[in-house]
Amino acid sequence: MSKFSRKLQKLYDTAPKQDTAVLVALIKQGQTDQQVAEYLDELAFLTETLGASTIYRFTQRLEKPDIKTFVGSGKLEEIKSYIEHFEVDMVIFDDDLSPSQMRNLENELKVKVYDRSLLILDIFLSRAQTAQAKTQVELARFQYLLPRLTNMWTHLERQRGGTSTRGGAGEKEIETDKRDIRTKITLLKSKLKDIEKQGVTQRKGRKGIVRAALVGYTNVGKSTLMNLITKSDILAENKLFATVDSTVRKVVLENIPFLLSDTVGFIRKLPTHLIESFKSTLDEIREADLLVHVIDISHPGFEDHFAVVNSTLNEIGAGDKPVLLVFNKIDLVPEMPTEEELENMSDIEVEESNYLDFEKLAEAYEKKTGIPPVFMAAENGTNVEEFRNALVKEVKKQHLKIYPHYLESEVFDMSKFEGLE
Repeated sequence: MSKFSRKLQKLYDTAPKQDTAVLVALIKQGQTDQQVAEYLDELAFLTETLGASTIYRFTQRLEKPDIKTFVGSGKLEEIKSYIEHFEVDMVIFDDDLSPSQMRNLENELKVKVYDRSLLILDIFLSRAQTAQAKTQVELARFQYLLPRLTNMWTHLERQRGGTSTRGGAGEKEIETDKRDIRTKITLLKSKLKDIEKQGVTQRKGRKGIVRAALVGYTNVGKSTLMNLITKSDILAENKLFATVDSTVRKVVLENIPFLLSDTVGFIRKLPTHLIESFKSTLDEIREADLLVHVIDISHPGFEDHFAVVNSTLNEIGAGDKPVLLVFNKIDLVPEMPTEEELENMSDIEVEESNYLDFEKLAEAYEKKTGIPPVFMAAENGTNVEEFRNALVKEVKKQHLKIYPHYLESEVFDMSKFEGLE
């Protein structure tokens, strides 16, 4: 054996091992297998965003979750056997688990257990960049963990004796840790209030100019659209929650100045603590004059996504604002063929091709919002001009509410709007 070969024998792979995960979901009454598959596809995407790879999916049809272990005893044994055989690192559930369910599952499976909320919170924590976003996520995470401390760290079952006590069990470490977390929650809330005051001051300085906010389900292309319109360089990638921090940019189209903000994407079953903690960030949406609702038309569940976003907008008090709908990623779906092309196709071919009739969609959604929707592909620039024209038209309507006597020849001094990013 050569000297070089002996050296190669001593080399070790130092690359970090990617964690593996299995997903678990219940098929509830009224849900189809296709819906559950779509939900698990989204959960797998979330898992990938966290940095783990999904190697298997478990489903079980139950009317309601088992009160102790979420799934039935037989399914739990099946999951346990699979984990032990393939040395899986974590189990991720598509619903929220109660503190007792999480404790029982971790005791039984002997691996890290995530529920949907904890998974999303950890992703937000890794994505947050600004002090405000980091504080918001930390607060939401501590509020989530507080009732679950008993199953997060096994050492908390030990008891600590007081320095001035004689005998007795003393104070449990769990109580000490709970008190520490409550203290941290109080401090984070105080810090967040100070940051929110700065945000309120900034937003007050924006009065007198139209404010538009990009909203939509996560990963629909909002940041790509923002970069396209504002010529900025905001992170845009094919991952869920690529944008956690709210970003505001000044735009001037056809001599009309306005502010455009890119906001955090919504998602199915968004954790309540997260919505509450992101109150100040969501103020960008609540205080906007116009919402630009971006929809990924290539996603098979885009209608459900539309409903989720509308539900969340209503929940935060922004459901009554004018909305410009933008159906994005049209380059990834086949448009309905012409009448001449349809004549040469069988009914089966039409049904299996999954064509979308843009005209019927436009008619249906215009009835819902009162504004004609736009169909485009931000990634490759398809119909960008159509979107610009529609955006300018709606911004002008809002601008005339602020300046009823506005003349298009009017020249704006944009210097007073500097520093509003």
